[in-house]
Amino acid sequence: MSSNVVRALLKRLIPIAIGRRLNRLMLALCALPRDVAILWAASPAKAEVGVYYGYHYIPGPHENVHGGLTKFQCMQDVFPNSPTRFNILYMVSSEIPPGGELQKAWLARIKRKRVVWNQNGVAYPEWADPGWKQINSRMATLLREADYVFYQSHFCKLSADEFLGERNGPSEILYNAVDTCTLTPADSDPSPRDLVLLLGGTQDQYYRLACALEVVSHIVEHRPDVQLLVTGRLCWPHENGIHDQARCEGQAHELVKRVGLENRVNFLGPYTQVEAPSIFRRAHLLLHTKVNDPCPRLVVEAMACGLPVVYSRSGGVPELVGDDAGIGVQAEVSWERHIPPDSKAMAQAVLMIAEKRKQFAEAARQRAVEKFDLKPWIQRHREVFESLLR
Repeated sequence: MSSNVVRALLKRLIPIAIGRRLNRLMLALCALPRDVAILWAASPAKAEVGVYYGYHYIPGPHENVHGGLTKFQCMQDVFPNSPTRFNILYMVSSEIPPGGELQKAWLARIKRKRVVWNQNGVAYPEWADPGWKQINSRMATLLREADYVFYQSHFCKLSADEFLGERNGPSEILYNAVDTCTLTPADSDPSPRDLVLLLGGTQDQYYRLACALEVVSHIVEHRPDVQLLVTGRLCWPHENGIHDQARCEGQAHELVKRVGLENRVNFLGPYTQVEAPSIFRRAHLLLHTKVNDPCPRLVVEAMACGLPVVYSRSGGVPELVGDDAGIGVQAEVSWERHIPPDSKAMAQAVLMIAEKRKQFAEAARQRAVEKFDLKPWIQRHREVFESLLR
């Protein structure tokens, strides 16, 4: 019997909350030898910044990652990952390291290291039921105990204040950033005869894909040339919180067939950061159907490549897109359930942008370069790290 089958059976037999606690305990035990090595390792010189991201290994740009790990990829050239000789422990709430983030923070405190916490979104019933309170409890401890906190958007801070408690220590808003020299617009129209929409990121919620397909169905009535590109793994939870990728893929293709869009939808699968620019350059605009998205790097990447954004006006996305780089569709905000944006309104927004795509595309690119370039973001991290070590 394969390990995947055993794991699936255990998930059905063991209550999810208990299973999560056991999993965290096993990870902590596995990480114990490395954590002990941290206690014995020498520290870098006081004036030298040494950063540990909580992971023994950070994947390179040619490897497929998502979420907080993409930040570590961006930082590694300037702040290489140093699992033992470090004086800054830097962790991101959206990519909590295996082996116990509280355990790592405790070890850092013993060695008198500084802890910097990057706060993305919080857990809430619809997103992480039934374990959302436990997730928030761990995040709240680190948010409170960290020497410095970066909130990824004003929405991230508001939701953290609501679910984790207000922080008394130093903090600031620092939006996600991208390399705008690498992520650039296409030299020419990628598909002059079509209107190509991109549903990017990882498809970890069924409603995101279902809403996008509804939008395309409405657009077809006005633009028979519309196409949809879908990236990432198709892996949303089913009963008991189990993720079955094969089942999700079958469900997705069945839905595409049911709505009659077989010749209009192209599933591209996961992609690396090296492949990202070529993916974005195949599309004319980003269709972002996720609700309450705290601060999606995906949106900034798309704008850097000259893609306007049609999105649910919720979460932190309005802060990223602004008034000229796309159109937001009013959304009903709820922590208890996901309420997808109105598909007809999103279709109308797509058609409006299509009529003035050049204008929107230029505004998207300009906003990304002026507000979300990687260099100032890295520099701000350096300033904070150095100030903590004085």
